[in-house]
Amino acid sequence: MSADARSPSGTVAGVPVPKRWLNDEETVAVDLHPHWSYLVAPIALVVVAICAGIVALRSTDPDEWTRDVFGWGAVGLLVVAVGWLLVRYLRWSSSSFVITNDRLIYRTGVLSRRGIEIPLERVNSVHYEQSLGGRVIGSGTLIVESGGEFGRQHFVGIRDPSRIQRALHHQLDVNERRNRGGDEPSADIVDQIERLEAMRARGTITDEEFELHKRRLL
Repeated sequence: MSADARSPSGTVAGVPVPKRWLNDEETVAVDLHPHWSYLVAPIALVVVAICAGIVALRSTDPDEWTRDVFGWGAVGLLVVAVGWLLVRYLRWSSSSFVITNDRLIYRTGVLSRRGIEIPLERVNSVHYEQSLGGRVIGSGTLIVESGGEFGRQHFVGIRDPSRIQRALHHQLDVNERRNRGGDEPSADIVDQIERLEAMRARGTITDEEFELHKRRLL
């Protein structure tokens, strides 16, 4: 998923999130579409089909039947490639990864829709993974571990995942301070620490990450 712009405060914003997605006084910090690499394969096929068509038109083969078969094959390939590109683009434009000051929101789908909403107070840890190719093009997978029904979620195709991880951590800190109401501890701190301990026992987070999140809570 790719970012379109970055504000001076360090948050990331793209195409405005529909107002119907947001609650009263909820603000958007991150708004992403899938990384542009999602469209590379169909675009490459379109280029191949066009090149095949050009070769067919310039062919000097004396066998007219062979030229016609090759030409119509190139046309058919181009139709398939354009159709694939259109479907991919619709999926790209309809997929959004959003971080607000209250929630993490994910929406995808053209005809049928799928959505995930994770309250920030239920987010326990945030990791990212990048392959060598992902580092070259600036794409990776963001892994969000949360309490409740969603558990661990993998968000694939995040542009500059380390920056998005920092943006999410910033919103987590702001949300935690707001929930504490100053120096007052939040009511579910003990539950959150117990979840962190369970995650450490499973090996989901390291001892250092456990201590970091525990200090943040306390």
